[in-house]
Amino acid sequence: MALLSLPSPSFSPYCVSISFSSWRQSSVAVTTAHPIRFLPVAAAITTHHHQQSIPIDKSSLIVAETASEDQLWAAACLRVRSFYDFQASSYGIQDHKMYLAEREFEALKERIAGKREGFKKVSCINATLPLSQLSNSADELCAACKFTDNGEDRLVVGTLDLNQCLWLPEEIAGTKPEGIEADFARAYLSNVCVARELHRNGLGYEIVMKSKIVAQEWGITDLYVHVAVDNEPAKNLYTKSGFVHENDEPAWQARFLDRPRRILLWIGLPCTNDL
Repeated sequence: MALLSLPSPSFSPYCVSISFSSWRQSSVAVTTAHPIRFLPVAAAITTHHHQQSIPIDKSSLIVAETASEDQLWAAACLRVRSFYDFQASSYGIQDHKMYLAEREFEALKERIAGKREGFKKVSCINATLPLSQLSNSADELCAACKFTDNGEDRLVVGTLDLNQCLWLPEEIAGTKPEGIEADFARAYLSNVCVARELHRNGLGYEIVMKSKIVAQEWGITDLYVHVAVDNEPAKNLYTKSGFVHENDEPAWQARFLDRPRRILLWIGLPCTNDL
């Protein structure tokens, strides 16, 4: 299963973590000079569906919000790795992957810090596993998405953003709730992805369920996600998580943005006062 959802057509799969400390210093100025947009939505789910999934031990799985820069960097790398498909023979591929990761990393920090107009609150929710669990079976994932937490090396293996806002850029907007409540009680999921080596382990379901808990803590009553119309694995995931169809993106809009047409899914969440 390859997941996703997100807002605009500008970001999608693969990042390899080379020594990026020097790259951060040299490339941030370049990346911030460009408009920062969300990663793309529908690109990653069908790319690697034939790869055999590696089973995991969920007893050491952690699904939580994060603002740690090391973990945000690992999440940015997973998003590049998941949403973009590169030709192995392409010239300068590693440099381009690093550029894309830097761009998402800076944009993600900006969104979480509340510096993006139109977003009341943004949270990055990651699923992580100990590096030791996958070090002998997923070398490229381990190189790309590693971070250190309290002295333990771990991997970001699933990630998404929870966005409290009226709408996402270049996406059809939800209609619930109506009136003034929409300003604080509506939210969207975006940039949802799971490491391709670990599909079919239920990681997508875990991060979506966690996002619903966080959304309720924020007072969100209506949660949305955009999915490519032909992305059956993602649609199955969200249906399993309780989402239902609300609207379709107009065909002209998808053609104008040069991307697969999206559908908008919705789920109602109980108010915390009702729990």
